[in-house]
Amino acid sequence: MKRHSGYTLTEMLVVVAIVAILLGIAVPSYRYITNASRMSSEINGLLGDLMYARAEAIKEGQSVSLCVSSDGVTCSGSTAWANGWIVFPDPPASFTPAAGAVLRQQTAFTGATPDTLTPNNPIFGVSFNRDGFAQGPAGAAFPTTILTLHDPTANVAWTKCMQISLVGMLQTETAVPPLNFAPCT
Repeated sequence: MKRHSGYTLTEMLVVVAIVAILLGIAVPSYRYITNASRMSSEINGLLGDLMYARAEAIKEGQSVSLCVSSDGVTCSGSTAWANGWIVFPDPPASFTPAAGAVLRQQTAFTGATPDTLTPNNPIFGVSFNRDGFAQGPAGAAFPTTILTLHDPTANVAWTKCMQISLVGMLQTETAVPPLNFAPCT
């Protein structure tokens, strides 16, 4: 008599249980890695463009501005930094780019529910003067500003922050939540 080879029901259930356990461990880790990577990329994109604007201002000896822009050509005046931004030479610090003068452009954050990037005060842009100091419109004093990046769930574990000081110092940090955590203060 010939014996048929194959898997028993018990063997199949054991394999299914092992696969389910491994997926239960892997899926949350994958989500954390993808969220952390995306958010680091977004905050580092802004940091890189701010550093570029400051370096260009010092190199060229004239003001260079970075402002929120939803169309990639003009400053929108909005404080919703997740809509994108542009970098451009701006000698009068008027936040009005000349035609074709945009040096860099960042498009809006994407996704079904994109991340939010909001300032702690109503800042829609920053201009760096030839000395590398941050200034507001027409050379007005620039308040120290903290931009906070949140994912759609507002999970504190993925919150990232960037601080821009009057002297043009740029600093990023990842929120680490203690019991009474107030992100990026």
